[in-house]
Amino acid sequence: MAITTPKIDLNAWFAGVTSQFQGLNPKEPGQWPLAPKLAASLVVMIAVVVAGYVFVLSDVQAGLDAEVAREPQLRQDYKTKLAQAVNLPELRKQKSQVEEYVTQLEKQLPGKAEIDSLLSDISSAGVGRGLQFELFRPGQVLVKDYYAELPIAVKVSGRYHDIGAFAADVSNLSRIVTLNNLVVVAPATRDPNGTLSMEATARTYRYLDASEVADQRKAAAAAKAGGKK
Repeated sequence: MAITTPKIDLNAWFAGVTSQFQGLNPKEPGQWPLAPKLAASLVVMIAVVVAGYVFVLSDVQAGLDAEVAREPQLRQDYKTKLAQAVNLPELRKQKSQVEEYVTQLEKQLPGKAEIDSLLSDISSAGVGRGLQFELFRPGQVLVKDYYAELPIAVKVSGRYHDIGAFAADVSNLSRIVTLNNLVVVAPATRDPNGTLSMEATARTYRYLDASEVADQRKAAAAAKAGGKK
């Protein structure tokens, strides 16, 4: 028994589908034939998908892209913090050493009450080397963030080696004193004793007392508040 395969006339089928789209009433979509209904449903689905992507998924995608872009930096931060966590005991030890060193330096800074004795020590260092003081004038105190600086104009005369020994004595004082802007000159007329003249600015530093620290903080806060305005 032979089996016959039905033949489909594509032209007739296409003509039939096309005819379903003719004479449609847009006000009565429920009365449309099957093909227009399916086509309209497909168009609506595509429109919903496109609208959802434009108004919803695009923002989500932008956020996802931003997070992906942050990933390398977050990985680096993680590695850095992991290294710090691993080395935490050593870092704490270093912090303790730094704090101890800072404390030692602070002890080399005189307080306000000790400045007079420090000035006397500087003067005594020069006199002890046989130098003649022509000028020893403390200047205006310069208050910094955490310390105060006192410049002292100094002019002494004496032999070359005595002046050098005086500079060494000043550098070896228990408190911090620096000699700046040194100028050593010979007298206008030749001195058989080899006397020279040295001008310099000696700078010593002291820590601020509690009231001065409070004043500094108030001034900084006032300046910050004025800057915001």
